Amino acid sequence: MREVLIIGGGVIGLTTAVVLAEDGAQVRLWSRDAAADTTSAVAGGLCWPYRIEPAEQAVDWSLRSFAAFAALAGDPALTGVRRVAGRMDSGWAPEAWTALTGSPPVTPLVDMPTYLRYLRQRLEKAGGRYEERAARSLREAAGEAPVIVNCTGLGARELVPDPAVRPVRGQVVIVDNPGIEEWYVAAGPSSAHPVYLLPQPYGLILGGTAEDGATDLVPAPATAEAIIARCVRVHPALADAAVLEHRVGLRPYRPAVRLETETLPDGGVCVHHYGHGGAGITVSWACAEDAARLVRTASPGA
Repeated sequence: MREVLIIGGGVIGLTTAVVLAEDGAQVRLWSRDAAADTTSAVAGGLCWPYRIEPAEQAVDWSLRSFAAFAALAGDPALTGVRRVAGRMDSGWAPEAWTALTGSPPVTPLVDMPTYLRYLRQRLEKAGGRYEERAARSLREAAGEAPVIVNCTGLGARELVPDPAVRPVRGQVVIVDNPGIEEWYVAAGPSSAHPVYLLPQPYGLILGGTAEDGATDLVPAPATAEAIIARCVRVHPALADAAVLEHRVGLRPYRPAVRLETETLPDGGVCVHHYGHGGAGITVSWACAEDAARLVRTASPGA
């Protein structure tokens, strides 16, 4: 059986680990942060190919991943995945994606804390091991397994190092849901102030921001007020909604997702798998399958 070490415990790392473990590989996963502290945990969870390049490849990954999420939506209490109707107002979406999701669109909407727990449980059920441990270098990780998969997202900027990876800051507000059941999005591909409302079991997510290059993880009160004001214009009933929580995350954007194999100086093999921008969830299953294919090719004796 192949031995593979996954670095990164967000949705990309966990999904890749699940695909490999269920294919029979001996998988270990190192996560620098607890699941609740990853960028993935902060994500709104709407499946939509947003801020990811190259666009044509991203659409293909999104369409291929859709079937997996549709199946997971059969048991939302376990997986955190539901199919929810919504409206995209002056938003950007590829024609193939809108054709798949219908009119009005019905897309997967993922409760990320529940979903990340589900992925970890699925990994461990397949025999994979999950460890809260940071990789200080690719060389250190390569000393642990013949093949490593670098799913460190924004962390790849320092770990590789890869200066092409940059943060796109997102801030959201969670409010008590006054009864909104459908999602709403108004956002262009490069808008700094997207507007979205995403109904989750724990509250209604109001968004958001897309601040290229910003790194501050502390919620800004003025930004939160502006987010709420924009969302109130869409649903006036939100004016009196109680604020439950503020969240900030840094999307790991790259001019092109890096999904390729590198032979390290000491002879180890690294499959790089990072830079998914604002669509890591949306493309996760198809990307994981493609990464697993590279692992199989790179593995000794493959």
